[in-house]
Amino acid sequence: MSDLSTDPQAPASAPSAPAAPARRRWRLNSRSPIMITFYALILGLVVGALVIITTTPAVLDSWRGIFHSGTGIFRALKVTWDNVGAAYRSMFNGAVVNPANLWHSITTGQGWEATLTPLSETLTYATPLIITSLGVGIAFQTGLFNIGANGQAVLGGVTGAVVGSMVHVPMIVHLPLTLACGFAGGALAGLVPGFLKAYTGAHEVIVTIMFNYVIYAFLLFSVLSTPFQQPGQQNDISRTMDSSAQLHPLFGAASGLRVNYGIVVAALAVAFAWWFLERSSMGFDFRVTGANPAAAKASGINAKVVIILVFVISGGLSGLAGVVQVASTTHYIDGGFLIGSAGIGFTAITVALLGRNKPGGIVWASLLFAALGVGGRAMQGTTGIPLDLASVIQSAIVLFVATPVLVKEIFRLRAAPVVKLELATKGWGA
Repeated sequence: MSDLSTDPQAPASAPSAPAAPARRRWRLNSRSPIMITFYALILGLVVGALVIITTTPAVLDSWRGIFHSGTGIFRALKVTWDNVGAAYRSMFNGAVVNPANLWHSITTGQGWEATLTPLSETLTYATPLIITSLGVGIAFQTGLFNIGANGQAVLGGVTGAVVGSMVHVPMIVHLPLTLACGFAGGALAGLVPGFLKAYTGAHEVIVTIMFNYVIYAFLLFSVLSTPFQQPGQQNDISRTMDSSAQLHPLFGAASGLRVNYGIVVAALAVAFAWWFLERSSMGFDFRVTGANPAAAKASGINAKVVIILVFVISGGLSGLAGVVQVASTTHYIDGGFLIGSAGIGFTAITVALLGRNKPGGIVWASLLFAALGVGGRAMQGTTGIPLDLASVIQSAIVLFVATPVLVKEIFRLRAAPVVKLELATKGWGA
């Protein structure tokens, strides 16, 4: 056996080799998708702070007067810190918990409704968003772009509300039937673009976008010109769902908390999505098709069947989210249901991207978006800063997550692995 100490080919740094694996592990962790998302969140908050600084009159006035006195710069820094801190503190208090209220409830045993209301609102907002984002994420992992999730959620809400308000059976039958019909409505809305994509080659982005408008028109027709309209009402308002078809508050109506049994439905949907993608043979076919369509075809996977099933499952989950939304909150549908800025189907696209199309990541991304939305409204009421700031932060976070190379450059994560360019038709699950 040769003596390494006399071997001229031996590297001079051999004695320090044991430290290298530890450094590599730290570097790998610092560049992992979870850490990249964490860094993106920090950068998003920094962008939000810059927006607050540059748009708040009090902050701008304090910086204009930094040369008026020797302490002007310190006063400007204090005013800046106070305004940014007040904004983010009100967002946290309005979306998660107010520490003062929490301490009061713990020490006195009273006021738990006020203490838990922010978290309850965040969970209520996040519940249908999680379900819809799971459907969008499954389609993205297969290399298909389901831009029609909002329309599918609308049709699922309509079909579920029809059964929930016009069929009268015991709850043990009524509630599961209502949820199943919501899923079926969304699946039907997904079947149409899936069939057109599989057998005619129609581009799914165009078809799903245009199909949204068809469903919106059907929504108005159903609440204005059918027996589904509220009797004696001329406005675009539907019948109210029976109590047996509603998702009631988790802690009872007397608690004052809106978080409801829809969160159980969302948890079951997450478990199904994880099992389907990671453990089922059909989910394996989906992922293989998204990662390498040529290999999927060579292995005998029927691309047409996969395309149709992807849209059926994705649309079904979106439809389930729609019926969960109406069964847990308003219990009726109007002509603006999930349309415009309230459309969870469009938000789900960014949430799925932020969660990297993984069920676990989608849960955390949905909670983050829900917290920003709920906290943004609390911030607006407390500080007067517009709710649009929450949208700015959301957009900045998604921008940084979508550009990990930029995040690595900002935080000087130099030892990054080589980024491979992939075609847009491949799955987004990487």
